[in-house]
Amino acid sequence: MINIVFGSITAFIITFLSIPQIIKVSVLKGLFDEPNSFRKSHQVKVPTLGGLAIFAGVVFSFTFWSSGLEYVPTQYIIAAILVVFFVGIKDDIIELSAEKKLYGQIISALIIVLFGNIRITTFCGIFGIYDISYLSSVLFSVFIILLIINSVNLIDGIDGLAGGIGAITSFTFGLWFYNYEQIGLCILSFALFSSLLAFLVYNFSPANIFMGDTGSMVVGLILAILAINFIQLSFLSPPEAFPFKSGPAMAIAILIVPFVDTLRVFIIRLIHGKSPFKADRNHIHHVLLEVGMSHREVSLTLYLANICFIITALSLHKIGNITVLLLLAGLASLLLGTLFFIRHLVLNRNMQNRVDIAE
Repeated sequence: MINIVFGSITAFIITFLSIPQIIKVSVLKGLFDEPNSFRKSHQVKVPTLGGLAIFAGVVFSFTFWSSGLEYVPTQYIIAAILVVFFVGIKDDIIELSAEKKLYGQIISALIIVLFGNIRITTFCGIFGIYDISYLSSVLFSVFIILLIINSVNLIDGIDGLAGGIGAITSFTFGLWFYNYEQIGLCILSFALFSSLLAFLVYNFSPANIFMGDTGSMVVGLILAILAINFIQLSFLSPPEAFPFKSGPAMAIAILIVPFVDTLRVFIIRLIHGKSPFKADRNHIHHVLLEVGMSHREVSLTLYLANICFIITALSLHKIGNITVLLLLAGLASLLLGTLFFIRHLVLNRNMQNRVDIAE
């Protein structure tokens, strides 16, 4: 408990104290995210290197306070984080193509899977499948890591959203790992949670700094590591006090906001013959902004939605993965359908108002 508490405090202090200095350097060197009427939701120049502070807080705290603990392959986790950190920092300073960023993400994922041996080895009975071959395990685990990294990156579009969702998910995983007596993973979870809380002090609307690709990819990678370990532990060695029958479904519920948004956006882009990595304004947070919400209201709404999905899955954890997944998919579809119906009404009303003014 001492390691967990001091790890959290250390991560918060490092991130909190680092960000004002990063803002000063960004202003001096002109390192800003420029407003863009098509893609961006902000109207002023904002420094983009907040991910540097998150990286420093998490890496120092996790490395220092998890030293000597069993199970955690610390050196491989840190090596993988370093890879995405350098890819992200270069993209925030000199924009990289999506392909080059993907190469860096793949290298990072392979370090985690092949050397850290953090991978999914079972489908937990989904579609009747339990154990899978080593090659299938490696390929599927790499895919999951890439999916989560890019999911977090894609929701980082408005003030406070990626940081807040990351804080909710890492806090939830942290509670579970404490229950599993996996103290190293618990420290990593709460170090990320505390760093994101410190970051949100400066990022929650109106934002004084963005996390940039550096932050979103580091956060996404750590969440992927936590999610894979959670799925494995929930099936192979669940705690006696709270056994799980639906670990994968619970992991999806914890990451529901980035998962649903990414899946929906990718499908729409592919249907229209576009690259799934081509940026647009079709994300859920953009839709909520069109409805008339502020950045703060959108972020708080999606925080609440994420928490509700977690509670729903938690209350149904004994009934099995397929049933829980179907219920989650149905609930997500219902909410999305309602949101798009509301947007349709709002846009029609605004159009009618413009017509009335013109007349």
